[in-house]
Amino acid sequence: MIDGSMVFTKEEGWKEVKVARIFKETDCKRVEGKSSYIRHSQYLGLLTDSKTFTGQLDVLMDNYKLKEEQLIIVSDGAPWIKNYAGDAYGKAMSILDYYHAAEYLHQFKDEAFKDKEVGKKWAEEQSELLLEGEVAAVIKNIAQIAEENNCGKAAATISNYYTSNLNRMDYKTYKTIGAGIIGSGAIESAHRTLIQSRCKQSGQVWSIDGLQNMLNLRTVYQNNDLPKIRAISNKQAA
Repeated sequence: MIDGSMVFTKEEGWKEVKVARIFKETDCKRVEGKSSYIRHSQYLGLLTDSKTFTGQLDVLMDNYKLKEEQLIIVSDGAPWIKNYAGDAYGKAMSILDYYHAAEYLHQFKDEAFKDKEVGKKWAEEQSELLLEGEVAAVIKNIAQIAEENNCGKAAATISNYYTSNLNRMDYKTYKTIGAGIIGSGAIESAHRTLIQSRCKQSGQVWSIDGLQNMLNLRTVYQNNDLPKIRAISNKQAA
């Protein structure tokens, strides 16, 4: 999973921290009656450009010794992520985060419907269609609402977004593959644990260097790499 999270810096204001979370299907655990969890993940968090970030991500991915066909990449519609997935892992399965796709529906209904309850019901019905992989039907329904409610601009925005990501929205199939993860819960959790719980506290303003140094420490901690670093330090000291 790949995403970005904004943190405020002294030098340049809001800056995007690019984040990746890598995990295996076998590390996804489901316990009846309890929340699902991921037993082990590999994290990467960098305040940098997409080229540098994806270069570091490739190094981590190489450690897993996977064939491209075994890889599933879940992300939102950010062009840099979409392009990276297509260029670097063309045979991998790329999935548009379902909750991000559904969020577009709720933004559209706020503009398209004067009656909030009618709009809410309509959005819920379209969300169910998305889960069934009926994206074409949703686009058709959006066009119908646009004609009835005179909201062509808003309809064009969501329709173009869905059309450009059509090959990443077969959620009915995705739910049966691997761990069946189609949403961003795991990467949102990564944002909280890796970044927000330490770097987005009330009143915090970071220097760019200070923020990256803290991200490095957080990443080492979340990856459980401290024992490895201690072992290397002890070996060097000896």
